[in-house]
Amino acid sequence: MEKNFKRTTVTAALPYANGPVHIGHLAGVYVPADIYVRYLRLKGKDVLFIGGSDEHGVPVTIRARKEGITVQQVVDRYHYLIKDSFEKFGISFDIYSRTTSDVHHKLASDFFKKLYDEDKFIKQTTEQFYDEETKEFLTDRNIRGECPRCHAADAYGDQCEKCGATLSPEELINPYNAVNGNPLVKKETSHWYLPLDQHQEWLEKWILEDHKEWRPNVYGQCKSWLDGGLKPRAVTRDLDWGIPVPVEGAEGKVLYVWFDAPIGYISNTKELCDAKPELGSWETWWKDPETRLVHFIGKDNIVFHCIVFPAMLKAHGDYILPDNVPSNEFLNLENDKISTSRNWAVWLNEYLVDMPERQDELRYVLTASAPETKDNNFMWKDYQDRVNNELVAIYGNFVNRALQLTQKYYDGVVPACGELTDYDKETLAEFADVKTKVESLLENFKFRDAQKEAMNLARIGNKYIADMEPWKVIKTDPERVKTIIYISLQLTANLAIAFEPFLPFSSARLREMICMDGVNWESLGSTELLPAGKQLGKPSLLYTKIEDEVIQAQLDKLEATKKANEAANYKANPIKETISFDDFQKLDIRVGTVLECERVPKMKKLLKFRIDDGLEQRTIVSGISAFYEPEQLVGKQVLFIANLAPRQFKNGLVSEGMILSAENYDGTLAVTTVEHEVKPGSQVL
Repeated sequence: MEKNFKRTTVTAALPYANGPVHIGHLAGVYVPADIYVRYLRLKGKDVLFIGGSDEHGVPVTIRARKEGITVQQVVDRYHYLIKDSFEKFGISFDIYSRTTSDVHHKLASDFFKKLYDEDKFIKQTTEQFYDEETKEFLTDRNIRGECPRCHAADAYGDQCEKCGATLSPEELINPYNAVNGNPLVKKETSHWYLPLDQHQEWLEKWILEDHKEWRPNVYGQCKSWLDGGLKPRAVTRDLDWGIPVPVEGAEGKVLYVWFDAPIGYISNTKELCDAKPELGSWETWWKDPETRLVHFIGKDNIVFHCIVFPAMLKAHGDYILPDNVPSNEFLNLENDKISTSRNWAVWLNEYLVDMPERQDELRYVLTASAPETKDNNFMWKDYQDRVNNELVAIYGNFVNRALQLTQKYYDGVVPACGELTDYDKETLAEFADVKTKVESLLENFKFRDAQKEAMNLARIGNKYIADMEPWKVIKTDPERVKTIIYISLQLTANLAIAFEPFLPFSSARLREMICMDGVNWESLGSTELLPAGKQLGKPSLLYTKIEDEVIQAQLDKLEATKKANEAANYKANPIKETISFDDFQKLDIRVGTVLECERVPKMKKLLKFRIDDGLEQRTIVSGISAFYEPEQLVGKQVLFIANLAPRQFKNGLVSEGMILSAENYDGTLAVTTVEHEVKPGSQVL
């Protein structure tokens, strides 16, 4: 429920300025944030919507090295591309700035310095990976090596993209510099850390007791981290791109991106308020207890916004803490994980070119399939169906009928309402309480259900005008038609208000058609929005159908991407150097029958197999749990290397062989098997 705050500061996660934004970003963060802000503005609330580009950190430096240009050139290009895309898509930021601004550099430095001066950090010396040739410490993302789980050869220092395992560089086998392939050594370096363990007690109460209303995915992830015990987290790194650490003895060190990026919300607010004094002091929006702070983020940012950033704000002492952090899960594309590295995405800047003037159609579909409680899927065919069968056939059809009939029978003038029938009263009663329903859902960040309620208004109108058949009644009872059209027009005006947070472009066009100057939330549900005698504008179609060939063009684009990925994968994994037949014969590949299969506790990427190898039973561990449920594999006959030296894991588990799997272009794995059942232990020749 809404709390009694004087104002609301709404932030949306800062996207990395190393590439354009895609529909996953929109569905996860920016569309729901914009819906909420537009709703608050309709209610006449004081609200600021803060956004900006995250221009520090490793991703931008990787992009620069890959393209052979400066990091500044990279962030300039993508900052303006992202900013332009958001503006054209209707994401109504009050400011969209960047973390390379002078305002941000000073505020972030001052923030760090205050905590440093008050001994809120601890300094630790640790060993980190170092490239002796380039004379630089490597960040997790700049380190690659063999994955200890699935044994992929090019896992990153923070994650294996093949099996999805979360890693640390220390876990990699034979780590190397991802940029030049150089081997790495360990070297001592000193950094400042935020001692999160010292914040454990108050965070537990603040989250687990005081914010049980947070979404289950947010609350659950926070609880998991807190239950595991918080540990100090470094706030500085050895890098040449970022905000220099503003203390003596910190030459060559910058603020860690996770530390400086959320401060960007504050610095962007300051930049806005400095430019527009009528908004008041930026401190009012960040330090006044009567200000509500709401962060919109994706699930990969939950810990930073619910645990780390609040700990920073609390340590500083002057700031308010977030009241809610509505985080969505991930959106997939055509049954496959969206991946920027594989170009498997629908990029917003390309959509705006391919689908001109169809911003609201995408907003509608992304909200209808929003991953609010679990990962969801975007399908181009579903996009087409929702546009054609809902926006066109229900909402657009009703509005067009109501306005065209008004034009035809009354020259576009709103007729007077006569005596109401019982059916008229029932219809009016149905949409009279829509304000309460939609408002309650929006206040609780249930945007998908709120949009569904708004569409129910259109369904009510569509059914009403279809049941009343004014085109027939006009021949027998012209006075009755006036009432039918009057009620239909009031519904139309209500739709312009109800859909304003969700579909701002078409709502603006609809208001223009019915000459409705201003809108406010309080008038939603009224039956007197368009008074009798009011002259309406010229009607036109609110939405148009999307034809099959338009959708096919998008599917063809994705298919071309898939083929390009397959070719790139083959090129990246060329045929290995020729070996002799004698070398091949050293491998003893046999067929085994899977007797048992289960997940390995605390090692969620691993499956433990019990294999009948023809002579006895053996245990084999394989990192394929992301691709199979254990029960799927029981009874299967799989190929395995029988004479591989046993390998012991940290938990004491021993793997006595290796199950052979084929890797698809997208990193998915499939176990190899035989066409017909054979005796366990049969040798592969």
